[in-house]
Amino acid sequence: MRIHGGTGEVADETARSSGMEEARSGAGDMVLSAFCFSVMSLMVKLAGTRIPSQEVVFVRAVISLAMAYVLVIRARVGNWGHRKGLLVLRGWVGFLALSCFFYGIIHLPLADATVIQYTNPVWTAWLGWWLLGEALTAGEAVLSGAGLLGVLLIARPTVLFGGVGAARLDPFAVGVALAGALFSASAYVSVRKLSRTEHPLMIVFYFTLVTVPASLPGALAGAVMPRGREWALMVGVGVMALLGQVFLTRGLQREPAGRATAIGYAQILFAATWGMAFFDEWPDALSLAGAALVLVSVVVLARRRGRPDVRAARAEEGTAEAV
Repeated sequence: MRIHGGTGEVADETARSSGMEEARSGAGDMVLSAFCFSVMSLMVKLAGTRIPSQEVVFVRAVISLAMAYVLVIRARVGNWGHRKGLLVLRGWVGFLALSCFFYGIIHLPLADATVIQYTNPVWTAWLGWWLLGEALTAGEAVLSGAGLLGVLLIARPTVLFGGVGAARLDPFAVGVALAGALFSASAYVSVRKLSRTEHPLMIVFYFTLVTVPASLPGALAGAVMPRGREWALMVGVGVMALLGQVFLTRGLQREPAGRATAIGYAQILFAATWGMAFFDEWPDALSLAGAALVLVSVVVLARRRGRPDVRAARAEEGTAEAV
């Protein structure tokens, strides 16, 4: 009996050690994902000093489409989608989310654009309640309101703040960035529905398949021939987006969804660092307060909604991340 007991103890210790190692690996993957997405945003902003945002979206989509096609073929998915209409709709929503996000990055301080984009859990909670019948508690509604209040502190529209630090940011750019967060939330909700019947790679493939032709007219309308480092920046956008998606998916598979999502908000810290280092974007006290309010509300909201029963769905959302 002692021998069996000792073996059991060793097995338990081995399992605990393996679990701790996997958790550390998952947390590291989420940090790497946040870093890659922040570098992607930095490259978008650098390229966007001369290149129109839709041209950057188009190049990013072409690179992602080629990569997604190779991954689908290698994975031998076996079909090209069971619900093609919904897959195409998800592609259009993802295109709109990506377009708005890139526009916001180019026309707003990098950290502020990232904070606004990260309000998408607020919209996801409400859309999930409205479209999928998911529960939304009073506490989650309050957290949603707190997150939106944080955005107001960052943007400070004149109609609400009068002459006291008002209109710090371009109201139109803020509106576009908020629309991007709403479209991202819509994409997440559609992924939840599609994940019941579709392979995650097929969701990614249709997103890029729709985005390429959808972004082409805007890219051609204001086309600017890239030169020098701009080619490297635009290719880098696609590469860093793919790496971010890979690390995000791995992190969500290894970590509980709520904790993994919270770690992913390190992207805001990276974005703030790039903004100060490359663009001399220094946030003031109200902006910091607004960012903190958004960060706390969405992290708590993500943890409250990060239950084990949605872990797989969140992992698939990571694979189909729009930005």
